[in-house]
Amino acid sequence: MKAFFISILVVFTQFGCQNQGISVAQKDIEKLIIGFDGKIGISIRNLNTQESIGINENERFPMQSVYKFPLAIAVFDQIDKRNFSLDQKNNLSKADLLPKTHSPLRDLYPEGKTAITLSEILSATVAQSDNNGCDYLFKIMGGTKTVNEFIKKLGISGINIVGTEAEMHADEKVQFVNYSTPIAMNKLFAEFYQGKTLSKTSTNELWKILVSTTTATNRIKAGLPKNTVFGHKSGWSGGDDKGFTNAINDAGIFLMPDGTPIAITVFISETHLKSVETDKLTAKIAQIAYHYFN
Repeated sequence: MKAFFISILVVFTQFGCQNQGISVAQKDIEKLIIGFDGKIGISIRNLNTQESIGINENERFPMQSVYKFPLAIAVFDQIDKRNFSLDQKNNLSKADLLPKTHSPLRDLYPEGKTAITLSEILSATVAQSDNNGCDYLFKIMGGTKTVNEFIKKLGISGINIVGTEAEMHADEKVQFVNYSTPIAMNKLFAEFYQGKTLSKTSTNELWKILVSTTTATNRIKAGLPKNTVFGHKSGWSGGDDKGFTNAINDAGIFLMPDGTPIAITVFISETHLKSVETDKLTAKIAQIAYHYFN
């Protein structure tokens, strides 16, 4: 594998913020990831002070299931426009519930269900990372292109949504065109949390779902003090038969004791390390950020 050079960015250009010198946290994280087997991208921002940490934050990484977060924003936008509603009944047919993919909805309704609410599908898709729920939402939205165009209209560059979960399962190359830079995902989380993308009601609803997320509890969340409020979306490609992993990601917002929101994105790819090792590394990065901003 070719060496992946680490660049420490002092200027958080897309947010228009500038640190006075490289922070202690940046130095600590730089030391932590020296010699890392693979690619790693980090973007962290204090939404009150604008202080930020950026490592390879303009590099492209496969999102995997992290892209269910921008998908959810697009769906909630349609709810705000009254084209959808959270309590609307949906016909989730057996054909929508593909086998051999992560799907709590399929496990709960193996024969399908004719009266499942959009609220339940959204919650399963985001909080439990349901792949079938994800593709159903893409279907009612009119496809990935519609969602991709919506995100770009928000002024977020650096996120590209092209393939569904089923398409990623059918061809592993698709995951690499479903990419995001760490800074772009961090900016999307920041603008969402600040109420710039959705109505107040929809922002609160999606935030509750993000906070209830049950996946990747050993990553960023494990580096934060117990009971820290943390809303996030994770992604994982799984490893191949040679132990090579294309994506192990986590991104979201955690709140400091005084309520200060911290946007954090950690993307890892192209590594032979086991997930338990990359999870510990991600948790340590979050721990460093928490103590620095505290």
